[in-house]
Formats: sequence, structure tokens, C-alpha cells
Amino acid sequence: MNDMTEIKAAARKAGFARRKAAHEAAGPGEAGRLSEVLAGHRGVPLSGYMAIRTEIDPMPAMEEAAAHGPVCVPVIMGQGRPLRFSRWRPGCALREGPFGAMIPAVDEFIEPELLIVPLVAFDRRGGRLGYGGGFYDRTLEMLRAKRPTLAIGFAYAAQEADALPLEPTDQPLDMIVTETEVIEVG
Repeated sequence: MNDMTEIKAAARKAGFARRKAAHEAAGPGEAGRLSEVLAGHRGVPLSGYMAIRTEIDPMPAMEEAAAHGPVCVPVIMGQGRPLRFSRWRPGCALREGPFGAMIPAVDEFIEPELLIVPLVAFDRRGGRLGYGGGFYDRTLEMLRAKRPTLAIGFAYAAQEADALPLEPTDQPLDMIVTETEVIEVG
């Protein structure tokens, strides 16, 4: 392991602890601000995610967005590869994907232009620390090379860090939405 790997591991451990505490204290309505933001992007192909472990749950906002345009969820295609996105509809049949996240039982792949991105920690400069697989970094780089792509980090406010250890390959967030505020980056 190199120094950056160790620094990121320590930052992840701290982020997971803050997220767990926030998740245990959470109540209903955590996705309200996210719904407000998405209302300004109706009809734009949107990727959400199926929350696992202690992630903040975007499902209420995804359900609202699905009434106005296509919604999809990420599908891990293999280590070192970008994500693909399978169309999701409220009530569709699901199957378990890698890491326990549910994905549509039948894949109908589409490319989102707006992504709700799960995370372990964030900073106000748009830095994001994920699980360490680089899936969203590779995917955002690929999508942004094709067209403007908006990445919205969705997290509990408690997941904020003063500064995160970032590398040149780490793709920035354009916005962060928490249960308490919308943080515009840049």
C-alpha cells in the first residue's frame, strides 16, 4: 500500500462511522431536498441507486422522477470497468446485483445525463470519497467525454469532511444534496 491508499482508507473509515451514526438517527423525508433539485431536471435521463447498508435512500425522489422521464440504476459489469445503467420503474421485478444492491431483473440499458451518486464522504469543493472501486470515477469520465453530465452526490450532512484526499482520476461532483441543504459546487 502507498501513502494515498492508507490516507484514503483512514478517511473512508471516518466517513463510514459518521454515515452510520447519521443513518441511525435519520427519520422520514430525508430525500425531500433531492426531490426539489430533480424537479428542475424533469425528463432528463436520471440514474439513481438502490441504497445498501447505511446509505441515504434516494428512492422517494426516484419514484417522483420516474413519472416524468427515464430512471435507471447502476449495474456493475466487472472490476475495472465503467458502470452501465439499467432502466428502473417503480414496482419492477428486481434481482440482487454485486455488493447486494438490487437491480432490474431484466436489463434495458440507457445512458443517464444526471447521476445521483452515493458516497462515503464529501467536501464542499465537490470532492467525493466512494467505496474505493473507482466505478463512478471511470463512469463519469466516460459519460462526460460524450456530453455534459451532472453528478449529484447524495449524503447525510454528517458525511461532510473538511477536505478529502483526492487524486487526478477522482471525478468531482457538481452538487451535493443532503437532508438539510443543497451545496452548489464551483
